[in-house]
Amino acid sequence: MKKITAVLIGAGQRGGGAYAPYALQHPDDIQFVAVADIDPERRERFQKDHGVLNENCYSNWEDLLAGPKLADAILICTQDKLHYEPALKALEKGYHVLMEKPMSPDPRECIVMGEYAEKYNRVFSICHVLRYTDFFSTIKQIITEGKIGKLVSIQHTENVEHRHQAHSFVRGNWSDSEVSSPMILAKSCHDMDILQWLVDADCTKVSSFGSLTHFRKESAPEGAPKYCLDGCPVQDSCPYYAPKMYIERDDWVGEVLRTVVSNDTSDEGVLRALKNGPYGRCVYHCDNNVVDHQVVNMEFANEVTVAFTMSAFTYEGGRSVKLMGTHGQIRGDMEKNVIEVTSFVTRETETITLDTDLAGHGGGDTGIMRDFVRLVRSDGKEEGLTGAGVSVKSHLIAFAAEKSRLESRVILMVEYINELKNRK
Repeated sequence: MKKITAVLIGAGQRGGGAYAPYALQHPDDIQFVAVADIDPERRERFQKDHGVLNENCYSNWEDLLAGPKLADAILICTQDKLHYEPALKALEKGYHVLMEKPMSPDPRECIVMGEYAEKYNRVFSICHVLRYTDFFSTIKQIITEGKIGKLVSIQHTENVEHRHQAHSFVRGNWSDSEVSSPMILAKSCHDMDILQWLVDADCTKVSSFGSLTHFRKESAPEGAPKYCLDGCPVQDSCPYYAPKMYIERDDWVGEVLRTVVSNDTSDEGVLRALKNGPYGRCVYHCDNNVVDHQVVNMEFANEVTVAFTMSAFTYEGGRSVKLMGTHGQIRGDMEKNVIEVTSFVTRETETITLDTDLAGHGGGDTGIMRDFVRLVRSDGKEEGLTGAGVSVKSHLIAFAAEKSRLESRVILMVEYINELKNRK
């Protein structure tokens, strides 16, 4: 099979740390031949790891895409607002595209990108990696086989995990919806996508409620400084004390978080970064504005109803779900890798225990890279699970949910989509 070539825009935690390693593990499938990243340390590290030539290393995407086409495909893993322009330019130049989610914080830009993918007939996959996990693909198969009869309703919970909320959505890049995206899009577009996939119908109505309840200055303990290392009086009792989160945490997530906090991931390097860097701030004295809990109700064209809950205030991470059908039910816990299927007819429960490493979104990061290689090899003639067209639909559900939350009303999807398409 032909080895494909690729370039990477954005060599951060997702681009450089989650997707690009596939090329090192499967060198006969894909090779990175160019990189663009504003951070010289990240750029040089990626260059060294992947053997990229000096002339193919760029400090910005504009210079990379200004020149001749360098490869078969391009991975766009920049911040949310920096997806749209490079995506259109890459499609125009003939690249197949893999883009980190969300597509854009602007719904109209999402629609245009979907139209561009169709216009140029290129592979344009969005990193909705949950579709590629054993957990959700197994649930999808159970539904398709009719083991619970006709699907009627779903209860789905995203357990954000309190430390993850503090890291990404209070201190981190996705804390301010004006700079990045609202929480329902930045974090939960994964969930809107997987729910749309499981239901297998268009969403018709959306309503949503939620707020920023805890991570604000009114919740700060008395005497809490702006930075944790400036003598916090409650450091022993605060679950969000920065050294506790980034130095003492010794699981695989902790290792990933260190690479986000500092290019120098030693204890000393991380502590230096926490001293006056964004990840060392008190969680009650940040500039965050995204919600820390939200619920979304959805109705689909096939009469399936869905109740979704996102909450920062969980001990565990991952997703838990209950799917209710006319002849049975499914309970699943992604963090435990367990799915239970109960028949109303036999009154018996089948327990499925999956042997999947939870790192890399339960295998989804690897799965989407493997599928992207397959799609590029076919030159776009084969179909993937997360093309731009289908991903636009799930993004619009997230946008509609945020509109409902802010305006305190039910959003009719047909009216909302027509509004967007008619917008100049």
